[in-house]
Amino acid sequence: MKIRKGDTVLVIAGKDVGKKGKVESVNDKNQTVRVPDVNMYKRHVRKSEQFPQGGIIDIARALHVSKVALVCPVCGKQTRIGFEMTKDHKQRICRKCKKVIT
Repeated sequence: MKIRKGDTVLVIAGKDVGKKGKVESVNDKNQTVRVPDVNMYKRHVRKSEQFPQGGIIDIARALHVSKVALVCPVCGKQTRIGFEMTKDHKQRICRKCKKVIT
């Protein structure tokens, strides 16, 4: 998967179009990413030790990778990710500024 944990992404589809955030988790199997304060939903919970008052809480759900685009840390623009081969490994590069994404 081209997007990794810690990358800054921009939401390009769905109800939260235009929001930016850092990826906190990536699920390769389902091709989803979780970004805090994006794709928030309400959940009704009963009283428990974890939620002593119960009620309605907000939960951030996962987004499909196709709905987010990487924001280049160098040029700051929304971009696609390319790959460049070196002798020992391949690196991700920004398609707009051609710089290496760490």
